[in-house]
Amino acid sequence: MTAARPFRSDPPVADLAALFAQVRAFSMALVEGLSDADATVQSMDDASPAKWHLAHTSWFFETFVLRDLPGYRPFDPAFAYLFNSYYEAEGPRHPRPQRGLLTRPSLADICAYRAHVDAAMAGAMAMLTPDQAALIELGLAHEQQHQELLLTDLLHLFAQNPLHPAFRPQRREPAPPPPPMGWRDGAEGVVEIGHAGPGFAFDNEGPRHRVLLAPHRLADRPVTAGEWAAFIADRGYQTPRWWLADGWAFIQRERIEAPLYWQRDGEGGWLSFGLDGLHPVDPAAPVTHISLFEADAFAAWAGARLPTEFEWEAAAADHDPASGNFLDAPVAVRPLPGDHGLFGGVWEWTGSAYRPYPGFRPAAGAVGEYNGKFMSGQFVLRGGSCATPRGHARASYRNFFYPHQRWQFNGLRLASDPCS
Repeated sequence: MTAARPFRSDPPVADLAALFAQVRAFSMALVEGLSDADATVQSMDDASPAKWHLAHTSWFFETFVLRDLPGYRPFDPAFAYLFNSYYEAEGPRHPRPQRGLLTRPSLADICAYRAHVDAAMAGAMAMLTPDQAALIELGLAHEQQHQELLLTDLLHLFAQNPLHPAFRPQRREPAPPPPPMGWRDGAEGVVEIGHAGPGFAFDNEGPRHRVLLAPHRLADRPVTAGEWAAFIADRGYQTPRWWLADGWAFIQRERIEAPLYWQRDGEGGWLSFGLDGLHPVDPAAPVTHISLFEADAFAAWAGARLPTEFEWEAAAADHDPASGNFLDAPVAVRPLPGDHGLFGGVWEWTGSAYRPYPGFRPAAGAVGEYNGKFMSGQFVLRGGSCATPRGHARASYRNFFYPHQRWQFNGLRLASDPCS
Protein backbone atom coordinates (compact mmCIF):
# COMPACT_ATOMS: atom_id res chain seq x y z
CA MET A 1 0.00 0.00 0.00
CA THR A 2 1.25 3.50 -0.82
CA ALA A 3 0.77 6.81 0.96
CA ALA A 4 -2.43 7.35 -1.04
CA ARG A 5 -4.25 4.59 0.76
CA PRO A 6 -7.56 3.43 -0.76
CA PHE A 7 -8.69 2.50 2.76
CA ARG A 8 -8.40 5.67 4.84
CA SER A 9 -7.22 5.13 8.41
CA ASP A 10 -5.19 7.23 10.81
CA PRO A 11 -6.14 6.07 14.33
CA PRO A 12 -3.78 6.36 17.30
CA VAL A 13 -2.47 2.90 18.20
CA ALA A 14 -3.91 3.03 21.74
CA ASP A 15 -7.37 3.82 20.39
CA LEU A 16 -7.00 1.11 17.76
CA ALA A 17 -6.11 -1.49 20.40
CA ALA A 18 -9.22 -0.58 22.40
CA LEU A 19 -11.39 -0.69 19.28
CA PHE A 20 -9.93 -4.07 18.35
CA ALA A 21 -10.79 -5.54 21.74
CA GLN A 22 -14.30 -4.07 21.63
CA VAL A 23 -15.19 -5.32 18.16
CA ARG A 24 -13.76 -8.78 18.72
CA ALA A 25 -15.58 -9.18 22.04
CA PHE A 26 -18.86 -8.07 20.50
CA SER A 27 -18.68 -10.84 17.88
CA MET A 28 -18.38 -13.39 20.65
CA ALA A 29 -21.25 -11.83 22.58
CA LEU A 30 -23.48 -12.19 19.53
CA VAL A 31 -23.06 -15.98 19.46
CA GLU A 32 -23.52 -16.52 23.18
CA GLY A 33 -26.02 -19.30 23.74
CA LEU A 34 -25.66 -20.87 20.30
CA SER A 35 -25.10 -24.60 20.18
CA ASP A 36 -22.45 -26.13 17.96
CA ALA A 37 -25.27 -27.20 15.63
CA ASP A 38 -26.71 -23.66 15.51
CA ALA A 39 -23.30 -22.34 14.56
CA THR A 40 -22.55 -24.99 11.91
CA VAL A 41 -25.59 -25.21 9.64
CA GLN A 42 -25.77 -23.24 6.38
CA SER A 43 -29.31 -22.51 5.20
CA MET A 44 -28.52 -21.31 1.65
CA ASP A 45 -25.58 -20.49 -0.58
CA ASP A 46 -25.80 -16.74 0.15
CA ALA A 47 -25.53 -17.33 3.90
CA SER A 48 -22.67 -18.66 5.98
CA PRO A 49 -22.63 -20.50 9.32
CA ALA A 50 -22.00 -18.41 12.43
CA LYS A 51 -18.91 -20.52 13.06
CA TRP A 52 -17.53 -19.60 9.65
CA HIS A 53 -18.06 -15.86 10.26
CA LEU A 54 -16.12 -16.11 13.52
CA ALA A 55 -13.28 -17.95 11.83
CA HIS A 56 -13.11 -15.88 8.64
CA THR A 57 -12.82 -12.60 10.51
CA SER A 58 -9.89 -14.11 12.42
CA TRP A 59 -8.39 -15.42 9.18
CA PHE A 60 -8.40 -11.84 7.91
CA PHE A 61 -6.13 -10.60 10.70
CA GLU A 62 -3.94 -13.69 10.57
CA THR A 63 -3.51 -13.42 6.81
CA PHE A 64 -3.10 -9.68 6.28
CA VAL A 65 -1.37 -8.64 9.51
CA LEU A 66 0.06 -11.47 11.61
CA ARG A 67 1.43 -13.73 8.90
CA ASP A 68 4.14 -11.21 8.00
CA LEU A 69 5.28 -10.58 11.58
CA PRO A 70 8.49 -12.28 12.76
CA GLY A 71 7.89 -15.33 14.92
CA TYR A 72 4.16 -15.70 14.30
CA ARG A 73 2.92 -19.28 13.98
CA PRO A 74 -0.49 -19.95 12.41
CA PHE A 75 -3.03 -21.61 14.67
CA ASP A 76 -3.69 -24.29 12.05
CA PRO A 77 -2.25 -24.10 8.50
CA ALA A 78 -5.40 -25.80 7.14
CA PHE A 79 -7.48 -22.77 8.14
CA ALA A 80 -5.92 -20.77 5.31
CA TYR A 81 -7.92 -22.95 2.91
CA LEU A 82 -11.05 -23.37 5.04
CA PHE A 83 -11.74 -19.73 5.86
CA ASN A 84 -10.64 -17.71 2.86
CA SER A 85 -13.77 -16.16 1.34
CA TYR A 86 -13.12 -14.81 -2.16
CA TYR A 87 -9.50 -13.63 -2.24
CA GLU A 88 -8.11 -15.22 -5.39
CA ALA A 89 -4.64 -13.88 -4.62
CA GLU A 90 -4.62 -15.99 -1.43
CA GLY A 91 -5.03 -19.23 -3.32
CA PRO A 92 -7.66 -22.00 -3.35
CA ARG A 93 -10.46 -22.11 -0.78
CA HIS A 94 -13.27 -24.31 0.44
CA PRO A 95 -16.36 -23.93 -1.80
CA ARG A 96 -18.82 -21.41 -0.41
CA PRO A 97 -21.93 -23.61 -0.81
CA GLN A 98 -20.22 -26.29 1.31
CA ARG A 99 -19.38 -24.19 4.37
CA GLY A 100 -22.22 -25.82 6.27
CA LEU A 101 -20.57 -29.21 5.87
CA LEU A 102 -17.66 -28.23 8.13
CA THR A 103 -18.76 -30.06 11.27
CA ARG A 104 -15.09 -29.91 12.24
CA PRO A 105 -13.44 -27.74 13.48
CA SER A 106 -15.94 -27.35 16.29
CA LEU A 107 -17.27 -24.09 17.66
CA ALA A 108 -14.91 -24.53 20.62
CA ASP A 109 -11.99 -24.92 18.20
CA ILE A 110 -12.98 -21.71 16.43
CA CYS A 111 -13.17 -19.87 19.75
CA ALA A 112 -9.66 -21.10 20.52
CA TYR A 113 -8.54 -19.86 17.10
CA ARG A 114 -9.95 -16.42 17.85
CA ALA A 115 -8.20 -16.34 21.22
CA HIS A 116 -4.90 -17.27 19.53
CA VAL A 117 -5.26 -14.49 16.97
CA ASP A 118 -6.36 -11.94 19.59
CA ALA A 119 -3.35 -12.68 21.79
CA ALA A 120 -0.97 -12.31 18.86
CA MET A 121 -2.64 -9.06 17.78
CA ALA A 122 -2.39 -7.64 21.30
CA GLY A 123 1.34 -8.29 21.24
CA ALA A 124 1.71 -6.65 17.85
CA MET A 125 -0.13 -3.41 18.62
CA ALA A 126 2.93 -1.64 20.01
CA MET A 127 4.98 -2.13 16.85
CA LEU A 128 2.52 -1.31 14.08
CA THR A 129 3.49 0.58 10.96
CA PRO A 130 0.93 3.04 9.53
CA ASP A 131 0.12 0.56 6.77
CA GLN A 132 -0.50 -2.21 9.29
CA ALA A 133 -2.72 0.08 11.35
CA ALA A 134 -4.74 0.83 8.21
CA LEU A 135 -5.15 -2.90 7.56
CA ILE A 136 -6.32 -3.49 11.14
CA GLU A 137 -8.98 -0.80 10.91
CA LEU A 138 -10.10 -2.28 7.61
CA GLY A 139 -10.27 -5.66 9.33
CA LEU A 140 -12.41 -4.25 12.14
CA ALA A 141 -14.83 -2.63 9.68
CA HIS A 142 -14.88 -5.96 7.86
CA GLU A 143 -15.70 -7.77 11.10
CA GLN A 144 -18.56 -5.35 11.79
CA GLN A 145 -19.95 -6.22 8.37
CA HIS A 146 -19.76 -9.87 9.35
CA GLN A 147 -21.52 -9.18 12.64
CA GLU A 148 -24.50 -8.00 10.62
CA LEU A 149 -24.23 -10.93 8.22
CA LEU A 150 -23.98 -13.33 11.16
CA LEU A 151 -27.34 -12.10 12.48
CA THR A 152 -29.10 -12.07 9.13
CA ASP A 153 -27.75 -15.52 8.30
CA LEU A 154 -28.95 -16.85 11.67
CA LEU A 155 -32.37 -15.32 11.00
CA HIS A 156 -32.57 -17.10 7.67
CA LEU A 157 -31.44 -20.35 9.29
CA PHE A 158 -33.97 -20.20 12.13
CA ALA A 159 -36.72 -19.25 9.69
CA GLN A 160 -36.37 -22.68 8.06
CA ASN A 161 -37.36 -24.37 11.35
CA PRO A 162 -41.13 -25.01 11.66
CA LEU A 163 -40.80 -24.55 15.45
CA HIS A 164 -40.08 -20.83 14.83
CA PRO A 165 -37.27 -20.64 17.42
CA ALA A 166 -36.34 -17.17 18.68
CA PHE A 167 -32.67 -16.25 18.65
CA ARG A 168 -33.31 -13.65 21.36
CA PRO A 169 -36.88 -13.49 22.73
CA GLN A 170 -38.10 -9.95 23.21
CA ARG A 171 -41.38 -8.42 24.29
CA ARG A 172 -43.17 -6.30 21.70
CA GLU A 173 -45.37 -3.35 22.60
CA PRO A 174 -48.22 -2.05 20.39
CA ALA A 175 -47.20 1.03 18.41
CA PRO A 176 -49.32 3.98 17.25
CA PRO A 177 -49.77 4.40 13.49
CA PRO A 178 -47.07 6.44 11.77
CA PRO A 179 -47.76 9.96 10.49
CA PRO A 180 -48.78 10.29 6.84
CA MET A 181 -45.81 10.22 4.51
CA GLY A 182 -44.43 13.68 3.83
CA TRP A 183 -42.03 14.99 1.23
CA ARG A 184 -38.94 17.15 1.42
CA ASP A 185 -37.19 18.93 -1.42
CA GLY A 186 -33.83 17.38 -2.17
CA ALA A 187 -30.60 19.13 -3.02
CA GLU A 188 -30.24 20.19 -6.64
CA GLY A 189 -27.46 21.42 -8.84
CA VAL A 190 -23.83 20.39 -8.50
CA VAL A 191 -23.05 18.58 -5.22
CA GLU A 192 -20.00 16.71 -3.96
CA ILE A 193 -20.35 12.99 -3.28
CA GLY A 194 -18.04 10.52 -1.58
CA HIS A 195 -15.87 10.33 1.52
CA ALA A 196 -13.55 13.20 2.38
CA GLY A 197 -11.52 14.18 5.41
CA PRO A 198 -10.17 12.10 8.29
CA GLY A 199 -11.57 8.80 9.50
CA PHE A 200 -12.05 5.40 8.00
CA ALA A 201 -13.85 4.75 4.72
CA PHE A 202 -13.92 1.82 2.32
CA ASP A 203 -12.25 2.34 -1.03
CA ASN A 204 -15.59 2.26 -2.88
CA GLU A 205 -16.68 5.45 -1.08
CA GLY A 206 -14.26 7.56 -3.10
CA PRO A 207 -12.79 9.43 -4.75
CA ARG A 208 -14.96 12.39 -3.78
CA HIS A 209 -16.40 13.92 -6.94
CA ARG A 210 -19.11 16.22 -8.23
CA VAL A 211 -22.49 15.12 -9.59
CA LEU A 212 -25.44 17.08 -10.99
CA LEU A 213 -28.80 16.55 -9.25
CA ALA A 214 -32.07 17.48 -10.92
CA PRO A 215 -34.93 18.85 -8.79
CA HIS A 216 -36.51 16.03 -6.76
CA ARG A 217 -38.22 15.20 -3.48
CA LEU A 218 -37.54 12.49 -0.93
CA ALA A 219 -40.06 10.93 1.43
CA ASP A 220 -39.54 11.89 5.06
CA ARG A 221 -39.65 8.27 6.25
CA PRO A 222 -39.28 4.72 4.91
CA VAL A 223 -42.26 2.80 3.58
CA THR A 224 -44.04 0.93 6.38
CA ALA A 225 -45.24 -2.65 6.62
CA GLY A 226 -48.82 -1.35 6.71
CA GLU A 227 -48.32 0.47 3.42
CA TRP A 228 -46.79 -2.69 2.00
CA ALA A 229 -49.83 -4.69 3.12
CA ALA A 230 -51.97 -2.26 1.10
CA PHE A 231 -49.79 -2.97 -1.95
CA ILE A 232 -50.37 -6.69 -1.43
CA ALA A 233 -54.13 -6.18 -0.98
CA ASP A 234 -54.23 -4.21 -4.23
CA ARG A 235 -52.77 -7.27 -6.00
CA GLY A 236 -49.40 -5.62 -6.39
CA TYR A 237 -47.69 -9.01 -6.67
CA GLN A 238 -50.16 -10.11 -9.33
CA THR A 239 -50.05 -7.00 -11.55
CA PRO A 240 -47.21 -7.11 -14.10
CA ARG A 241 -47.45 -3.40 -15.04
CA TRP A 242 -45.58 -2.41 -11.85
CA TRP A 243 -42.66 -4.76 -12.36
CA LEU A 244 -39.38 -4.73 -14.21
CA ALA A 245 -39.22 -7.70 -16.58
CA ASP A 246 -36.54 -9.46 -14.53
CA GLY A 247 -38.48 -8.77 -11.34
CA TRP A 248 -41.71 -10.17 -12.73
CA ALA A 249 -39.88 -13.30 -13.90
CA PHE A 250 -38.26 -13.60 -10.46
CA ILE A 251 -41.47 -13.44 -8.41
CA GLN A 252 -43.23 -15.79 -10.81
CA ARG A 253 -40.43 -18.32 -10.69
CA GLU A 254 -40.07 -18.14 -6.90
CA ARG A 255 -43.84 -17.76 -6.25
CA ILE A 256 -43.28 -14.67 -4.13
CA GLU A 257 -46.34 -12.86 -2.79
CA ALA A 258 -45.00 -10.96 0.22
CA PRO A 259 -41.70 -9.89 1.86
CA LEU A 260 -39.41 -12.64 3.06
CA TYR A 261 -40.46 -14.06 6.46
CA TRP A 262 -44.09 -12.94 6.09
CA GLN A 263 -46.79 -15.60 6.30
CA ARG A 264 -50.57 -15.57 6.51
CA ASP A 265 -52.05 -15.78 10.00
CA GLY A 266 -55.19 -17.65 8.88
CA GLU A 267 -57.45 -14.68 9.62
CA GLY A 268 -56.59 -12.40 6.72
CA GLY A 269 -53.59 -10.80 8.38
CA TRP A 270 -49.87 -11.35 8.35
CA LEU A 271 -47.24 -12.72 10.68
CA SER A 272 -43.53 -12.06 10.38
CA PHE A 273 -40.61 -14.10 11.67
CA GLY A 274 -37.72 -12.22 13.25
CA LEU A 275 -34.80 -12.82 15.54
CA ASP A 276 -37.28 -12.55 18.40
CA GLY A 277 -39.62 -15.19 16.94
CA LEU A 278 -42.94 -15.14 15.10
CA HIS A 279 -45.16 -12.09 15.67
CA PRO A 280 -47.97 -10.19 13.93
CA VAL A 281 -46.62 -7.78 11.35
CA ASP A 282 -46.28 -4.32 12.89
CA PRO A 283 -47.92 -1.96 10.38
CA ALA A 284 -46.07 1.05 11.83
CA ALA A 285 -42.58 -0.44 11.39
CA PRO A 286 -40.56 -0.05 8.20
CA VAL A 287 -41.08 -2.89 5.78
CA THR A 288 -37.98 -5.03 5.39
CA HIS A 289 -36.58 -8.14 3.71
CA ILE A 290 -37.58 -7.05 0.22
CA SER A 291 -35.65 -7.26 -3.03
CA LEU A 292 -34.81 -4.37 -5.31
CA PHE A 293 -37.41 -5.78 -7.69
CA GLU A 294 -40.10 -5.50 -5.01
CA ALA A 295 -38.98 -2.04 -3.93
CA ASP A 296 -39.07 -0.80 -7.52
CA ALA A 297 -42.53 -2.30 -8.09
CA PHE A 298 -43.91 -0.69 -4.94
CA ALA A 299 -42.50 2.68 -5.99
CA ALA A 300 -44.16 2.38 -9.40
CA TRP A 301 -47.46 1.41 -7.75
CA ALA A 302 -47.17 4.45 -5.46
CA GLY A 303 -46.55 6.81 -8.38
CA ALA A 304 -42.98 7.43 -7.29
CA ARG A 305 -39.52 5.98 -7.82
CA LEU A 306 -36.44 4.90 -5.90
CA PRO A 307 -33.91 7.63 -5.11
CA THR A 308 -30.50 7.59 -6.68
CA GLU A 309 -27.64 6.95 -4.30
CA PHE A 310 -26.44 10.52 -4.91
CA GLU A 311 -29.82 12.02 -3.97
CA TRP A 312 -29.76 9.92 -0.81
CA GLU A 313 -26.22 10.90 0.17
CA ALA A 314 -26.85 14.61 -0.44
CA ALA A 315 -29.89 14.41 1.86
CA ALA A 316 -27.91 12.53 4.54
CA ALA A 317 -24.85 14.80 4.54
CA ASP A 318 -26.07 16.94 7.45
CA HIS A 319 -27.64 14.13 9.50
CA ASP A 320 -26.03 12.35 12.45
CA PRO A 321 -25.21 8.77 11.41
CA ALA A 322 -25.38 7.62 15.05
CA SER A 323 -28.95 8.79 15.56
CA GLY A 324 -30.75 5.79 14.07
CA ASN A 325 -31.80 2.36 15.27
CA PHE A 326 -28.56 0.38 15.11
CA LEU A 327 -27.19 -2.75 16.76
CA ASP A 328 -26.08 -1.76 20.26
CA ALA A 329 -26.21 -5.03 22.18
CA PRO A 330 -26.47 -8.77 21.47
CA VAL A 331 -30.28 -8.82 21.65
CA ALA A 332 -33.03 -9.48 19.15
CA VAL A 333 -32.98 -6.77 16.50
CA ARG A 334 -35.82 -5.51 14.33
CA PRO A 335 -36.93 -2.30 12.64
CA LEU A 336 -38.92 -0.19 15.08
CA PRO A 337 -41.91 2.09 14.59
CA GLY A 338 -40.55 5.60 14.49
CA ASP A 339 -37.45 4.64 12.46
CA HIS A 340 -37.94 7.76 10.37
CA GLY A 341 -34.39 8.98 10.00
CA LEU A 342 -32.07 8.38 7.10
CA PHE A 343 -29.81 6.14 9.18
CA GLY A 344 -30.59 2.77 10.76
CA GLY A 345 -33.73 0.70 10.89
CA VAL A 346 -33.52 -0.69 7.38
CA TRP A 347 -31.08 -0.46 4.51
CA GLU A 348 -32.73 1.60 1.79
CA TRP A 349 -32.58 0.41 -1.79
CA THR A 350 -31.57 3.03 -4.35
CA GLY A 351 -32.04 2.87 -8.09
CA SER A 352 -28.29 3.18 -8.66
CA ALA A 353 -26.14 0.42 -10.05
CA TYR A 354 -23.07 -0.39 -7.97
CA ARG A 355 -20.28 0.97 -10.14
CA PRO A 356 -16.94 2.69 -9.48
CA TYR A 357 -16.70 6.42 -8.93
CA PRO A 358 -14.60 8.42 -11.42
CA GLY A 359 -10.93 7.82 -10.66
CA PHE A 360 -11.50 4.72 -8.52
CA ARG A 361 -8.52 2.40 -8.29
CA PRO A 362 -8.48 -0.78 -6.19
CA ALA A 363 -5.56 -1.37 -3.87
CA ALA A 364 -2.67 -3.53 -4.96
CA GLY A 365 -2.63 -7.12 -3.74
CA ALA A 366 -5.33 -9.26 -2.18
CA VAL A 367 -7.08 -6.47 -0.23
CA GLY A 368 -7.79 -4.83 -3.58
CA GLU A 369 -10.36 -7.59 -4.12
CA TYR A 370 -12.44 -6.31 -1.20
CA ASN A 371 -14.93 -4.20 -3.17
CA GLY A 372 -13.85 -3.42 -6.70
CA LYS A 373 -14.38 -6.78 -8.33
CA PHE A 374 -18.05 -6.83 -7.29
CA MET A 375 -18.96 -3.70 -9.26
CA SER A 376 -21.17 -5.53 -11.73
CA GLY A 377 -24.84 -6.46 -11.65
CA GLN A 378 -25.54 -5.17 -8.12
CA PHE A 379 -27.42 -2.17 -6.71
CA VAL A 380 -26.53 0.27 -3.95
CA LEU A 381 -28.26 0.48 -0.57
CA ARG A 382 -27.74 3.29 1.90
CA GLY A 383 -28.20 4.08 5.56
CA GLY A 384 -27.58 0.95 7.63
CA SER A 385 -30.07 -1.23 9.48
CA CYS A 386 -31.06 -2.39 12.94
CA ALA A 387 -28.47 -5.16 12.51
CA THR A 388 -25.64 -2.77 11.59
CA PRO A 389 -23.28 -2.12 14.52
CA ARG A 390 -23.60 1.43 15.82
CA GLY A 391 -20.82 3.64 14.52
CA HIS A 392 -20.32 1.59 11.36
CA ALA A 393 -22.49 3.63 8.96
CA ARG A 394 -21.91 7.11 7.49
CA ALA A 395 -23.41 9.23 4.71
CA SER A 396 -20.92 8.00 2.09
CA TYR A 397 -21.25 4.28 2.97
CA ARG A 398 -22.22 2.13 -0.03
CA ASN A 399 -23.73 -1.27 0.63
CA PHE A 400 -24.55 -3.44 -2.37
CA PHE A 401 -26.54 -6.56 -3.19
CA TYR A 402 -27.95 -8.32 -6.21
CA PRO A 403 -31.49 -7.17 -7.09
CA HIS A 404 -33.14 -10.45 -6.10
CA GLN A 405 -31.59 -10.75 -2.62
CA ARG A 406 -33.98 -10.35 0.33
CA TRP A 407 -32.44 -11.87 3.46
CA GLN A 408 -30.87 -8.62 4.65
CA PHE A 409 -32.81 -5.89 6.49
CA ASN A 410 -33.58 -4.11 3.20
CA GLY A 411 -36.40 -1.58 2.86
CA LEU A 412 -37.07 1.54 0.80
CA ARG A 413 -37.69 5.26 0.83
CA LEU A 414 -39.60 6.85 -2.03
CA ALA A 415 -38.44 9.66 -4.28
CA SER A 416 -40.36 11.70 -6.84
CA ASP A 417 -39.83 14.33 -9.48
CA PRO A 418 -41.56 17.74 -9.49
CA CYS A 419 -43.92 16.76 -12.30
CA SER A 420 -44.96 13.53 -10.48
